[in-house]
Amino acid sequence: MDTTSYKTKSANKATVKKEWLLVDANEEVLGRLASKVAYLLRGKHKTDFTPHVDTGDNVIVINAEKIKLTGNKWKEKAYISHSGYPGGQKVIIAEELMKKNPIAVVEKAVKGMLPRTRLGRSVYRNLHVFAGSEHTHEAQKPKEVKLDTIIK
Repeated sequence: MDTTSYKTKSANKATVKKEWLLVDANEEVLGRLASKVAYLLRGKHKTDFTPHVDTGDNVIVINAEKIKLTGNKWKEKAYISHSGYPGGQKVIIAEELMKKNPIAVVEKAVKGMLPRTRLGRSVYRNLHVFAGSEHTHEAQKPKEVKLDTIIK
């Protein structure tokens, strides 16, 4: 058997085929949803996955206000930010953030599961989250994805 004919294919920006995927967050647990969406955004489900190239798809998440958190996380999970100035630390509880901006809860969860690099920031731009069941990307004809079919 001649093994010199086998070539490892490495994707690049020109050869990547991006799709639009639609994920329904209705009654999904936040962490499980976020890890699977991050998996799709990175492109790890594709055969031509290359770690240093954005091979992932554009993902639309709808019904962000209908996610679930297990245990006491609605009352105990805290999102902390800091302005950089002395005394500039702000803490907001998950329940308050959900009332204020349900999109931010899903976005923060997914962003935390992406790499903290230039590639991670560019991959994050492919995420589109909507609070209701309507979205503005009908023209892209997204394919609906069931999260229970994604095996990591």
